[in-house]
Order: sequence, then structure tokens, then C-alpha cells
Amino acid sequence: MEKKILLSINQLKLYFPIRSGVIINRTSGYIKAVDDISFDIYQGETLGLVGESGCGKTTAGRAILQLYHPTAGDVFFNGTNLVNQSPEEIRKTRRYMQMIFQDPYASLNPQMRVSEIVGRPLRVHKTVSSKSEENDMVNELLNMVGLQTTYRDRYPHEFSGGQRQRIGIARALATRPDFIVCDEPISALDVSIQAQVINLLEKLQEDLKLTYLFIAHDLSMIRYISSRVAVMYLGKIMELTTSEDLYENPMHPYTLALLSAVPIPDPLVERQRKRILLEGDVPSPANPPIGCNFSTRCPMVTDLCRKVDPEFREVTPGHWVACHLV
Repeated sequence: MEKKILLSINQLKLYFPIRSGVIINRTSGYIKAVDDISFDIYQGETLGLVGESGCGKTTAGRAILQLYHPTAGDVFFNGTNLVNQSPEEIRKTRRYMQMIFQDPYASLNPQMRVSEIVGRPLRVHKTVSSKSEENDMVNELLNMVGLQTTYRDRYPHEFSGGQRQRIGIARALATRPDFIVCDEPISALDVSIQAQVINLLEKLQEDLKLTYLFIAHDLSMIRYISSRVAVMYLGKIMELTTSEDLYENPMHPYTLALLSAVPIPDPLVERQRKRILLEGDVPSPANPPIGCNFSTRCPMVTDLCRKVDPEFREVTPGHWVACHLV
């Protein structure tokens, strides 16, 4: 059975202008946060998006949801190009696209009770017709994420980090979305709580037929939760394939370096394997290298890499790589 494409991202770019000089509106350059990325997200899957801090993962997620308006490119959601929609149309579409934020402390309004935080999307999108219906729905959502309904009158500061993240998840689920961007939802939590939140997200996905874009920098966690993985570096997608194929048959030098840093629980294997240490710092997205973005740190770099930006192409069925050497 052929998989249905829920989201199709085509040559998406998001550049932030750099203002300088005495003339306020003068643009001296651009920060290329997201630089020409293309991929599909299938209905019901979890696509993991990994890379170092500052590579553009979160910005890509927000551009897909149109929280940032893209500089160029298209984002098709259920066949509709979101880039061409008016603000009013986007507001209506956003009912079906939500986000779980990284910081459970900053993403909840400290002056609002839990019932208001979770209930507000219901009122904004008019999915309830009365206050009693809203109360019932808030209680149902709290139960769904493993919180007691007696918590509804408390404020965010009265909860632990894991509980706050559950409130954020309940808020994202309030409008019954089809697609959720999970922006490093466990990175700010204690290790003991992370697995609980991941298990909750997986159960909700199965029960509610959700589709996730799961943004993270933890490759071992991404392997556990994702069906496919996209590896991002300096605004570009370097490699995209199934989770199993990425770990068993990585092709891009950057992916190989990332995987070599993931600890292996077997001490014998851990001692024998070779680490790939990348030299130098990640270049600035305001001044990326000519040719391949990874050319300044790649241990396998050639003259061609320093001159020509490699095409993002399908090397084997379902396995996409942007590298001249593959």
C-alpha cells in the first residue's frame, strides 16, 4: 500500500537580513538559516530531524508551520501550499498543525491556569460550543497526557518540568491536529523523565493517528522514535533515509562523524571502534563556504567539494545524500 504524503517541503529557504550602518533599512547580508531543503513527510510517520545546535532545525520546523514566512520555496500540507495562504487562511489551517516547544518553562504563560492554557485553543478555533463542553474537553486532554483533572486550577510554577511538558502536549492536542512539530521536547527534562514523555508521544501517535516532525540532537533517541531520519548541517539536509538504514549504512561523512560520537553500551565494541573527530568550528550561516557546506570540516574533502555544491539526490531507493563522494 502506497504511503500518503501529508507534507511536502520543496526548496524551502529562510534567510534573515543583516542590518548594518547608519541607514536602518540597509541590508549588508543574510543569515541563511534554512537553505534550500526538500523532503516529504508521510501520514502517520515520525520523521527525525537531527544536527548540531544552530544548524537550522528549529527554524525549519517553524518555517514549515509558517510561524516564520519563508524567503522562498513551497510547503504543501494535504495538497495546499501554505506559503500562498493569507494570514486568515493560515490561522484556520493551523488548527491541524501544532508545535510542542523545547522549553516547558518558557512556553507556558505563568499567569494562566492550566485550564486556560489548554482551553484557549478550543475557544480560538471554535471547536467547543459552551463553557461546560470546554471544561469536559480540558479534563479529557489532561487525562490523555497522564495528568489529574484536579491540576486544572493550578499555575505552571506548581509543576515539575515533565508535568509542564505534558501540559504543553495537551495544549498541542486540543485542536485535534494531524501534524505536530516536536521541537526537542525532552532536551530540557531529566533523563529519568525523558523516556516517559517519549512513550507518551508514541502512544498518542498510535491512538490519534498523528504525524510528527521530531527535532533533536540525540541520535540514539531519534533512532528509537523515528521511522525516517534527516541529517541537517548549516541550513541544508545532508542525508535522508530510514532510521534503520541510517544507522546500518550511513553514507555522508557528516553522518558518519555524528554516529561515531554515539556511545555503544558494549565496552569491547566501544574500545575498538574509531572515532571521527571534526576539526574547526561550524562556519557562520551568514557566510557559508563555497561549494559543499561541510567542506571546511570534512575529513574526505576534495577540490570539487570546495567549488561545487553537491546535489541532494536519491542514491538508493529512499536513501538521499548530498555528497560528491557517494
